[in-house]
Order: sequence, then structure tokens, then C-alpha cells
Amino acid sequence: METAHLHTIQQYFLTGKTRSYQFRKEQLTKLKVVIQENETAILQALHSDLGKSAEEAYVSELGFIYAELSHTIKQLDKWMKPKRVGSPLFLFPSQSTITRDPLGVTLLVAPWNYPFHLLIAPLIGVIAGGNCAVLKPSEFSSHTANIIKKIISENFDSEYLFVVTGDGAKVIPAMMNNFRFDHVFFTGSTMVGKEIAKMAAPNLTPVTLELGGKSPCIVDKDVNIKVAAQRIAFGKFTNAGQTCVAPDYLLVHESRKSELLDSLQQSVTKMYSPDPRTSPDYGKIINEQRFDTLAAFLAQGEIVTGGKTSKSDLYIAPTIMEKVREDQPLMQEEIFGPILPVFTFSQPEEAMAMVGRYPNPLALYVFTSNSATEGFFTRNVAFGGGCINNTIIHLANVNLPFGGVGNSGLGQYHGRFSFETFTRPKSILKTATWLDLAAKYPPFKGKLPLLKFFMK
Repeated sequence: METAHLHTIQQYFLTGKTRSYQFRKEQLTKLKVVIQENETAILQALHSDLGKSAEEAYVSELGFIYAELSHTIKQLDKWMKPKRVGSPLFLFPSQSTITRDPLGVTLLVAPWNYPFHLLIAPLIGVIAGGNCAVLKPSEFSSHTANIIKKIISENFDSEYLFVVTGDGAKVIPAMMNNFRFDHVFFTGSTMVGKEIAKMAAPNLTPVTLELGGKSPCIVDKDVNIKVAAQRIAFGKFTNAGQTCVAPDYLLVHESRKSELLDSLQQSVTKMYSPDPRTSPDYGKIINEQRFDTLAAFLAQGEIVTGGKTSKSDLYIAPTIMEKVREDQPLMQEEIFGPILPVFTFSQPEEAMAMVGRYPNPLALYVFTSNSATEGFFTRNVAFGGGCINNTIIHLANVNLPFGGVGNSGLGQYHGRFSFETFTRPKSILKTATWLDLAAKYPPFKGKLPLLKFFMK
């Protein structure tokens, strides 16, 4: 992408056209309409890239976007209104207001695992905030990237929204090193996120980093094992495990391990049939490179169930493993695939110690009917978000902020939190002129008691 066009986008923003409520609402409404008009093509692209069924793609990608758009369109007027706040007595007669100001030209960088959802969701916040955007879909999910580029280029001014395709390792530095974006929103690995932050630092460009990590799933002894197994299997094996908030490893109370493993196998069979390779509801691995990495993990422990692979089909069966050493790559990296290592504990402190060896997970899942156990983990683990007695579905609530902590991310979005991410608070204090107390001005000699009174 030529730097000249980035400056053209910047000039478009400076015209002020994107700032009005009417313009923002029109663009959000148009985005919803054009997505609906291209829904079939989007679903086909997601199937081509990741083997997603229409139903899974709708629920995990389009459904989220429709809900987010509807919520934002409905609430935008309220979010944009200036907020009156109090003013201390010594500033009388003044009124204080906070408004939310657009940031300017933003860069959105999306991953390949939910390639539509994770690019369009932050775009909703960009539009709601009154900004312009450069969108960079992942080159690894090329079919989805192409349909996104088609939708945006055919329906929005290129000086307002512009899609850049190509090798991210080349395209992104070429832009960030030659132009100062007003905000960069990146979703992907922690390693790449750190590189994005480095490129942003020289220009003091603010960043939102939605990263990953090893998200634990803890199963206490006081649970409904069948329900827990079904919800864990769903959270882990949706999108063939290629979900940033999927349970990365399982910690189960030693007294329930055997029962849980049996129930997990039954749940996998129920969801994806005895041969998941033939199931329309079970996806594929994104590419051969990722397949090779995941396949190598299968030798790093004992396979309880699954383990079958087919490189030609980019297929790895839903797999549960045990007797995995913590020093193996399987436990040193975010798995990001359909492999679930299982460990046991006897006391909550044991589970907590293991979680502490993989700090700052993006998500935490705790299955328990004991409120003390629930509180022990939610208070003592620093995590982005999570569920009690469920997995991954906290993403579906637009009223909850989504984001990580530490190595799993920086910043939040969804719903109003997206609007706030792509705007900044602007403070305004307005003072009336009908009163101007002399006590506020020099000379101050003899006024100390009065100043103390007003400023106490």
C-alpha cells in the first residue's frame, strides 16, 4: 500500500465528515445490510478456509457481528452524548463535561482463525467512534480476505475504509514504519503482538493487543460431569480447537478424572460422530505448517482418545492426552488446535500452583458447585475473562469487555467497550462570567483561610 493513500485517508478524516451521529449510524446500518446481502458468499469463504459448516460459521462469526451491530446502532446516540460530571466548589461557577472524541486513522489487523468476526467486530467500534480504518485480513484465510475486500471496496469510500491484503510480515511494517496511525488494533499471537507494539512505540501510537495464552479449565469434584464434559468438548473442539479462548489444558480433581474422560469421549462422539473426519460440523486445520506443528504434539504424551491425522485433509481428530510433561512444547506453547492435555489435582492449591506456571491466561474456566472454590480461583488468577460452569460463551455477551491481561493482551472491546477503545475522553470545563471572585487571584496574602475553606 502506498503511503500517499494513507495520507489521503488522514485528510478525509480531518474534513470532519465521519464525526456526526447521522454519518456513523448510516455507515453501521450499511455495513449490516451489505453483510446480509453477501452472507452466502461469506459462509462459503469460511468453509473454504477452515472447513466450517454454515451453522458453525453463522453462530461463531456472522451471528456475533449482527448482534454487535444491532446493539451498537441502538445505543450509539446514548454513547455519544457528553457526560456531565461534578465540579469542586473552588471552581464555581463552572460546569465540567466529558465528551468522546474520535481518534483518527486506525489500523485493524485480524487473525485467520475467525477471519471475518475478528476483523469486522473492531471495525464496528471504529465506525461508531467516528474514525477511518485500514483493514488487514489474514493472508492465511485468503477466501475470507477476498470477500471482505470485495464488500468494503464496493460499498465504502476508499478514503474512509480501505482493505490491504498480502503478506502481513511485509505489509504491516511498511505501513507502520512510514505513517503514524492514531490507533492499532491487533488480534493474534503474543510474539507478533510484541512486534506490533515495538513498531508503534517510536510514534507513541496507542495499541490494543488481543493475544492468547494457555487458558486453564479446572473441574472440581462437586460438578455434574456429563454437563461439564459436553461444555468442555464444545469449547475445545469448535473450529478444530483453533480458538484463542479454547481451554488449553484440563485440571480435574483426581476423584473425577476417569468419569470425566469417559464423558468427554462420549460428548465428542455425540457431537462429531465416531469418525469426526466425516462430520460436517468438524473443521480443518488452517494449513500444512500448522498441521505439522500440531501433529508433532501428539508424540508428547499418551493419547486417551483421538490422535488420528490426515495431512492431505488437514485433519487432526479431537484428541485427549495424559501423562504429558510440563517441559514439553505441548505445554510451553499455546496449543491452538484440537488437543487437550489432562492433569489432576487433589487440592485447589495444587491446581493453582500449575496455573501459576502459565500466568496471564486469556480465559479461565472453573466447573464447581462450591462458591468458595469458585472465589478462590477467580480472585487469585489474573485472567482476561472466563466462565463458571461453561466455556468460551462469555464472548457472546456484548455487555462484557473482552480482552487479556499481561502476555494475553492489552485493552478491551465489544459493545460500549469498543466505542470507548476507538474514542478518547476529552475534558471540558466551562466557567460562567457573571461571577469572578477576587480571592482566586494574587495577591494572596491574608487569603489562606479562605483558600483552605474553598479547597477542602
